[in-house]
Amino acid sequence: VAGFELTRNYREAYGLFTCTGLLFNHESPRRGFEFVTRKISSTAARIKLGMETELRLGNVDAKRDWGFSGEYVKMMHTMLQQENPDDFVIGTGKTHTVREFLQIVFEELNLNFEDHLVIDPRFFRPAEVEILVADPAKARDKLAWNPKVTFEELALSMVRHDYDNLKKGK
Repeated sequence: VAGFELTRNYREAYGLFTCTGLLFNHESPRRGFEFVTRKISSTAARIKLGMETELRLGNVDAKRDWGFSGEYVKMMHTMLQQENPDDFVIGTGKTHTVREFLQIVFEELNLNFEDHLVIDPRFFRPAEVEILVADPAKARDKLAWNPKVTFEELALSMVRHDYDNLKKGK
């Protein structure tokens, strides 16, 4: 919030061309392994290849607005090409649960996530926000923001990437 306010303040006070993008969860096969989506895709691939047997997670019913990071990067560039600087919320405007991500990823590998999932209290967040969803209306109206990669396509790209890399020994 401080960075957002500072950016806006400098834009208004000094006439600087500064934009802020409030980006909701943006994922790709390059996402760090410490994030839930990549933890799921990589662990599922490892389970399929016999390298792991279980996946430990916290709240699998949390709802998040997940989109493809490649599209978000293009939107950052688009924000900087406009005539006047402004601030935008970038997200899909749709929520999906961690459970839905699990289902897609494990089904792609012909596995049942319930056979491998261990709910671990250590992974529950003390101040968990149940639902996080963007309102990208301004970006849609002013910048023609219209994400194309679906939630399912995103999940499949991540698990396929992890499975293929692990099979190759990477």
